[in-house]
Amino acid sequence: KEFGTPQERPSAALGSGFIIDEKGIVVTNNHVIQDADDIIIRVGDKEIKAKVLGADPLSDIAVLQLETNEKFKPVKFGDSDKARIGDWVIAIGNPFGLGGTVTSGIISARNRDINLTRYDDFIQTDASINQGNSGGPLFNLDGEVIGINTAIIAPGQSGSIGIGFAIPANAASNVIDQLVKYGETRRGWLGVRIQEVTKEIAEVEKLNTAKGALVASVSENSPADKSGIKAGDIILEFDGKKIKNMRALPKVVGSTKVGKSVQLKIWRNKKLITKRLILGRLESSSEFKEQKELKPLKDKEYEIEKLKITVRDLNLQDKQNRQLNKNLKGSVILEISKRSPLSGLLEVNDIILEVQKKAISSSSNFNNIINEAIKQKNTTLLLTIINRSNQRRYLGVKIK
Repeated sequence: KEFGTPQERPSAALGSGFIIDEKGIVVTNNHVIQDADDIIIRVGDKEIKAKVLGADPLSDIAVLQLETNEKFKPVKFGDSDKARIGDWVIAIGNPFGLGGTVTSGIISARNRDINLTRYDDFIQTDASINQGNSGGPLFNLDGEVIGINTAIIAPGQSGSIGIGFAIPANAASNVIDQLVKYGETRRGWLGVRIQEVTKEIAEVEKLNTAKGALVASVSENSPADKSGIKAGDIILEFDGKKIKNMRALPKVVGSTKVGKSVQLKIWRNKKLITKRLILGRLESSSEFKEQKELKPLKDKEYEIEKLKITVRDLNLQDKQNRQLNKNLKGSVILEISKRSPLSGLLEVNDIILEVQKKAISSSSNFNNIINEAIKQKNTTLLLTIINRSNQRRYLGVKIK
């Protein structure tokens, strides 16, 4: 090859997994095998090729099939709902590619939500989990798998600090069964965008406590729309299950069988009403198809020199992740210099919508509006922003 020509290096990812069927069906995390051209699984002293039976990015679970006629001894799932805080657990995996490694600890907490997926319900453990452990099993002392090791909190990439997270076996089993049977998931779909019920909202609505999920909008022709659910309704109960907070609703809906007739208890106009509907399928919905069609983000970055910040355009994925209006336009902050007039006032991931009440159509347009404002010798800029809590507000900023 010609000297000086850039060369592409093949990249490799390492992870862990466990066999759940004697025919060689393997469970791991989706992020371990995502975008892989070839998958090789080391079982004992053998390396065996594998193919993907099904993968689910929403729960971060993938199911593989070993391409061999050998028979294997599978592990058994336990009842993760019976796991208690303080119970001893054992994690097995492949940290940093070292090979089979066993660590032990206890269950530190249950039902953890770390905003990793829309269905977060993690078991937290202090058993050492590091890079390469993803997809490995979390055992109880009866030798049953009660979780799939998935994530850690490691400030500065420092490795395990005793805060690891595993997908509970009961939640994972339903996804795994569907991936094996259909090669895809079949989740329930209601068709609403929701937000938290704050104390202030509960007070206005005359609810005794801040509970339930507040409907921000309803998708057209969705099961919710057809049943008469409206924006402003507060969903308190779904199919006999109480909804304690906003995050509880997607988990309950997603785990309910598609096509089931379900009853909802709703708080509307300070009264309790009931609605009945036939649950749809998430994977067939327009929202899911839009999300699936999103390509990896390679948005152009813009440096707004006058404000000493770096931004990019607000995109569809941002709007879906943060449940914002799909027609909204603006710029997402990526970096703020310490010398910026916005330092200490705004944070990374805040969104700037307007300058001097002029709407930002793109990050390039944002730069033009700033330059024009400075040409007109403005010493104060009025910004319209959406912060990380999705609150829209105005901010006055002095500039030189």
